[in-house]
Amino acid sequence: MGMSEMSVLEETPAGTVLLGDLRVQRLGFGTLNLATARNAEGTRDPELAKQLVRHAVNRGVNFIDTANIYGLGRSEQLIADALRPYPSEVVIATKAGYETRRLNPGEKRLPASAHPDELRSECARSLTRLGVETIDLYQLHTPDPNVPFLDSVGALVDLRREGKIRHIGLSNVTAAQLAEALTVTPVVSVQNRYNAGDRDNESVLRACEERGIAFLPWHPIPRDEARMRIAAGIAARHHVSVQQVSLAWLLRRSPVMLPIPGTTSLAHLDANIDAAWIELSDVDLARLGGAVAPAEH
Repeated sequence: MGMSEMSVLEETPAGTVLLGDLRVQRLGFGTLNLATARNAEGTRDPELAKQLVRHAVNRGVNFIDTANIYGLGRSEQLIADALRPYPSEVVIATKAGYETRRLNPGEKRLPASAHPDELRSECARSLTRLGVETIDLYQLHTPDPNVPFLDSVGALVDLRREGKIRHIGLSNVTAAQLAEALTVTPVVSVQNRYNAGDRDNESVLRACEERGIAFLPWHPIPRDEARMRIAAGIAARHHVSVQQVSLAWLLRRSPVMLPIPGTTSLAHLDANIDAAWIELSDVDLARLGGAVAPAEH
C-alpha cells in the first residue's frame, strides 16, 4: 500500500502531506466508531461500515486511521474486508499501546500496555486483521507511565527493522517526548488532541511544523459554547455546518495538519470530505481561533 506520488486521485484544494515517503490527501478518515455503524433499523451493520470505508476511498480519501482497540480489533478487520486487495494509493495507519489488555480478557497479559513485548504481540495481531505483511504507519497510542518511553519507541524501531511496519508515529505526546523519540528514530506523524478551542498542544504542532511531521488532530470539533457560537456564525455565512467550518479551520491552520474525522453516516462522511473545499477568510480564521491561551508542554 501507499505510494510517493498521487496517481488517479484528484488532489483536493487542501492539498497533500507527506508521511515519510508516502503522500496522502490532507483529510483522512478516522475509524474510532466504525464497528458501531448502525442501519436504519438501529442494529449494527458491518456492511454499512464497509460501505463507509469504500465510499471514503471512492471520494479520494487515501489515508485511513485506526487502532487495535477500535471495536476491539473489529475496525481493522472491517477495513480489510472493505478494501482488500488494497488500492495502491491507500495508506493505512494503526496504533497500539493503549489498554490493549481489554482485547483478550481471558488471556494473561503483561501489566503495561506499551511494554515492548505487548507492542510486538499487538502488531502481529494487527498485521493479521489488516491482512498485510507491512503496516504503512504504526503509532504508539500513548506513553505508558510504567515503561521507559524510549523502550516503547525502541520496540517500534525493531518492528520497522524487521519489515513489519514502514513508518513510526506517536500519539498523545509532549513536544519533549517527540524530541526524545527523534534522537533514536525518524517520526512521520503525531496524533494529539487539537481544535480551534483546545490548543494545549500548540507547542507540539509547532515542533511538527519545524520538522515537516504530519499532525493528526483528534477531537477536531470544539465544544465550548462561545467557540461554537462563532463557528455557527461563520457556517451560516458559508452555508455549511459547524463541523465543516471546524475542519476547514484546521486545514487552514497549518500545512502539516491532517484531520481524520470519523463518522458512521454516509451523508456526514460526504460533508466532512467537502470541508476541504471551504475557503475561510483570514478574518474567519482569526475569529474562530482567537482568545485562546495554549498551554506549553
